[in-house]
Amino acid sequence: MYNIIARATLLYYCKKCPEAAIALQEWYHELVKCSFSNFNELKRTYGNASIVADDRVVFNILGNKYRLVVRMVFEYKTIQVKWFGTHAEYDKIDVTTVQYKKK
Repeated sequence: MYNIIARATLLYYCKKCPEAAIALQEWYHELVKCSFSNFNELKRTYGNASIVADDRVVFNILGNKYRLVVRMVFEYKTIQVKWFGTHAEYDKIDVTTVQYKKK
């Protein structure tokens, strides 16, 4: 089982993007139950997931309309939410350095 750091961050994104709220909540409830040893195992289950620098993984949410950037530390079964937004917004960020900023 994974520990997802900052569930409050996900709840913030659910309020900010209500159209994606159910999909984000489903992602959360699926991932907390998973136990992947590495990215290849994750990829078998989440074929649309992409790995980027610093153990960051990008998930497509609500089809491909939204992107969720997280840092996954497989060894410690920990996921840290880094960023969430539309696909268009995603194209404007540096996925390797983007951080969640509390508003």
